[in-house]
Amino acid sequence: MKILVAVKRVIDYNVQIRVKEDGSGVQTDNVKMSTNPPDDNAIEEAVKLKESGKAKEIIAITVGEEKAQETVRKALAVGADRGIHVKADSYIEPLGVAKILKKVVEKEKPDIVFMGKQAIDDDCNQTGQMLSALLGWSQGTFASKIELKDKSVQVTREVDEGLETIEINLPTIITCDLRLNEPRYASLPNIMKAKKKPIEQIIVKDLDVDISNRIQQLKVEEPPKRKGGIKVANVAELVSKLKNEAKVI
Repeated sequence: MKILVAVKRVIDYNVQIRVKEDGSGVQTDNVKMSTNPPDDNAIEEAVKLKESGKAKEIIAITVGEEKAQETVRKALAVGADRGIHVKADSYIEPLGVAKILKKVVEKEKPDIVFMGKQAIDDDCNQTGQMLSALLGWSQGTFASKIELKDKSVQVTREVDEGLETIEINLPTIITCDLRLNEPRYASLPNIMKAKKKPIEQIIVKDLDVDISNRIQQLKVEEPPKRKGGIKVANVAELVSKLKNEAKVI
């Protein structure tokens, strides 16, 4: 079994996001970057399947600028066998990423494509579903538990009502929830070994896909600061404020 894992380079989740003065986006210069957290869960699950003998090869892929290759290198240090870096100098929307992944999937022919359920920088939660539609494959989103069978996968999903368990046929797309597992840290020896593992670089233009952006970003604003709470004298005043000011009852 071959597994393809898509990883994305984003601003580290511990960094305080700062909006540019002109409102055109967020500050990324001299800001610590790292792998999108749910993508860490995706690569961890793929490595676990390989360690259990159910998978033979893991390929890590990323789409982005030259520095995005660091994300693939980290995946190689955790346990991926080889990497693919699709070089793109500008921002690509989820639909464009899905089209790029489709081309790579058609070439590599994996049995499972893992990725994080969403990216923490744009919260789009779209790439996995779009890739599933483009390929005509089954999909299991928000996976918090995965059980691999002969020709299918049993996926436990995080839904509003609680947990939903479905069984989907291979090949499939699975987007991973943070509850799926506990990602491991790359050890120093594995980091050194990862430097010798191959990373294939593909120029996005060579894939002959339409990656033109279809969404125009008008403005980026910081969320409003939260106001302090107030004390009420009695239950009647509480109910009044909830009804007339908050309008929640």
